[in-house]
Amino acid sequence: VQLVESGGGSVQAGGSLRLSCEASGYTFSAYCMGWFRQGSGTEREAVAFIDKEGKTTYADSVKGRFVISQDRGKNAVYLQMSSLKTEDTAMYYCAARTVPYCTDAAREFPYWGQWTQVTVS
Repeated sequence: VQLVESGGGSVQAGGSLRLSCEASGYTFSAYCMGWFRQGSGTEREAVAFIDKEGKTTYADSVKGRFVISQDRGKNAVYLQMSSLKTEDTAMYYCAARTVPYCTDAAREFPYWGQWTQVTVS
């Protein structure tokens, strides 16, 4: 199973970016997909998650600014990030799990993408 992120980049504060993550691999069907991030010198933190039914959860720090969505036909998840702040600067990781409930605990996700960099200045 591979998760491939795209869409990161550099943007000025207040701007927007859209991250994408597509999963591939034989008969892979994730129940929960989402995003974590890790800034320089900080621990990895949960950002947003979406389950197979479309239920979403967000970190308090991104509520109202980020929107997670999915395309189950493509095994893909997206993160629309708006009103970006300098503190959103981080490596963003896509993650997935097949166990039928979502969690924000990184250790519970067996599948990870490499990461995509988001820099807000």
